[in-house]
Amino acid sequence: MCFGPFAPKMPSMPPTPAPPPPPEPPPTRDDPEVNAAAEAARRRRLAASGRGSTILSGTIGDITDPNIGEKTLLGG
Repeated sequence: MCFGPFAPKMPSMPPTPAPPPPPEPPPTRDDPEVNAAAEAARRRRLAASGRGSTILSGTIGDITDPNIGEKTLLGG
């Protein structure tokens, strides 16, 4: 053990860094940027859906039995 003037000294602590600035508050629904982003997402979603909801048959077509034996007004 070393005692006296030749003993090792504890180094001094460095100064503490300044704290980071507080984060910005999150955007609210009243912000125009939020409204514009929501409207753009809605338009993209509607455009992506396309006309798929108007097609009544599947990929194999109409699978019901054809009605060819009965006379109709137009097929008379």
